[in-house]
Amino acid sequence: MSNRPRIAFIHATRVAMDPIETAARQHWPEAETISILEEGLSVDRAAAHELTRELSERILGLSHYAELTKSDGVLFTCSAFGSAIEAAARQSDIPVMKPNEAMFDAAFEYGDRIAMIYTFEPAATGMEQEFQEASASRGRSSQLVSHFAAKALEAKRAGDIETHDRLVAETAANIGEADVILLAQFSMASAAPLARTKTEIPVLTSPEAAITELRRRVAARSGAVAC
Repeated sequence: MSNRPRIAFIHATRVAMDPIETAARQHWPEAETISILEEGLSVDRAAAHELTRELSERILGLSHYAELTKSDGVLFTCSAFGSAIEAAARQSDIPVMKPNEAMFDAAFEYGDRIAMIYTFEPAATGMEQEFQEASASRGRSSQLVSHFAAKALEAKRAGDIETHDRLVAETAANIGEADVILLAQFSMASAAPLARTKTEIPVLTSPEAAITELRRRVAARSGAVAC
């Protein structure tokens, strides 16, 4: 690895690109980042009832492609492909991360009553399963309650960021008992400032946590020190 590591971001939708690139500039400015966009993934995942073998093979292929670009680490930014990303990570010589694993770790520090807001329906089931697996692996009995912010993603894709953020914030405002609120998708990060004005419950986003953890893993692999 050079003094300027190369990090590949793999996106299934373009609305996830800006949040992670912003987080990278803020929290890992030394890294060289490249973006790989395959929008057909989100279209086909939304149409499928489950994560199919064909979709999983496409995730694996994208991970392999990122390695061919001489990347030092890979971060997938879509939450609907968890088990496929895990399989890709097992076959890779470099760190390959799911989008929300670092945010889950951060959430456990707040307590065991965790709320999650999502805007892409196919992402919910996989994320809930990943969360329970993460909780069990840490010997915790954390409970996750999911809340769907209807029409928010459509607004985001149409370029109406104000409506997207308002709908997510309104969903956060209606959450009662929770120790922390998670915004499930990278594309939701823009709603965090407004959501935090609508609730006293801490609100976490995944881009910052993901960049911080990927930086640590890449540094550990190279024997460097993550500053």
